[in-house]
Amino acid sequence: MKKRIFSFALALIMIFGAAFSLNASAASKELRFDENGEFKIMHLADCQDEFPATEKMLKFIDASIKAYQPDIVVLGGDNVVAKNNMANGIKEIVDIFVANKTYFTVTFGNHDHQQDLTDDEQLAVYQQAGGEYCLATDPHPELTGTATHALPILGSKSDETKYMLYMFDSNDYVRDENGKELGLGYDCVNKDQIEWYKETSKAAETAAGKKVPAMAFQHIIVGEVYDALFRETSISLGDVITPSYNGKTYSFFPKLENIEDGFIFEYPCPGYYNYGQFDAMVERGDVVAIFSGHDHPNTFTTEVDGIKIINTGGATYHSYGSEFSRGMRMITLNENDLSTFETEQVTVNQFAIDNPEFAEAVGINTFVAKLTVGFGDFLLAITKFCGIFSSVITFIFG
Repeated sequence: MKKRIFSFALALIMIFGAAFSLNASAASKELRFDENGEFKIMHLADCQDEFPATEKMLKFIDASIKAYQPDIVVLGGDNVVAKNNMANGIKEIVDIFVANKTYFTVTFGNHDHQQDLTDDEQLAVYQQAGGEYCLATDPHPELTGTATHALPILGSKSDETKYMLYMFDSNDYVRDENGKELGLGYDCVNKDQIEWYKETSKAAETAAGKKVPAMAFQHIIVGEVYDALFRETSISLGDVITPSYNGKTYSFFPKLENIEDGFIFEYPCPGYYNYGQFDAMVERGDVVAIFSGHDHPNTFTTEVDGIKIINTGGATYHSYGSEFSRGMRMITLNENDLSTFETEQVTVNQFAIDNPEFAEAVGINTFVAKLTVGFGDFLLAITKFCGIFSSVITFIFG
């Protein structure tokens, strides 16, 4: 991981460089709304497997791409943990994208940074193995982390940038200036990356003559999720029951009324520090959603200050997960209404129910899958009911 001191000179470089990089990306490998005005994104978080990876996960990725035909796949971090065999592990997943002629890009997670290849070396493998289908770049290597970059989406009938996708390396763990872990917990998007976002966002607005709506993708979730989902308390019963974040202690029970959809099976794990990334996005007014992974069984959607905070459940069979959550997330944009979007967590079980040939190929019992999905739907219904009840109680008693 690269640590650099942000300076005024760097800010000037990025102001002028951002506009150039946007044009360069559009000129080489174009992302574009289709003839129906749609653009589909597959968010694939926490594949987190060794080499060779679990066959069931690999076949799920391949079958999902064939079924949903995404315009781009975003690898959401903790992509490969094949220490001493990283190149082959990366190539194993990338080969699926190439075989399906599907663009992809990459964000790095905390476990990606712990491998025997550096993040820079891993990016080179992604680029070499992916060839023309790899859109991941590191246009500003002086920034903290690797492959913090932006991808414009052009109009279906014009070369106007209609949408922006921002990819952030949320780094791994809090370290000192010599790279030693301080034992404080996870890192986050750093100050220099936030400045890069602001200048790139401004450059996009200048080029388009208006704010360009956007989404952000990163591995580690933003800390504002705690105020959204948990109530502050003065009683501390330890982090297992009453987690602490940013100088506050939070109660065990979530604000169910603020969970729009999906599961929350474990406490979110944001970075130890908060350098103002979310505040910068609220101020800029272009980002409509931030997608994260990291917390494998969580698939919730909540909202803070007009920005959706969305967690995608992990695809891994190698690390921990939940049968209610394991899968990937599909996101659909519509060129005719860029103020909103559609999204759903597609679980392996639901996909097996909808695609019996896949279920047979990977040995999933569709009857058991239906029971699992049905019970998951029951849990979601209870969550929504309790959320309504909680809203009423909150309204009555303030």
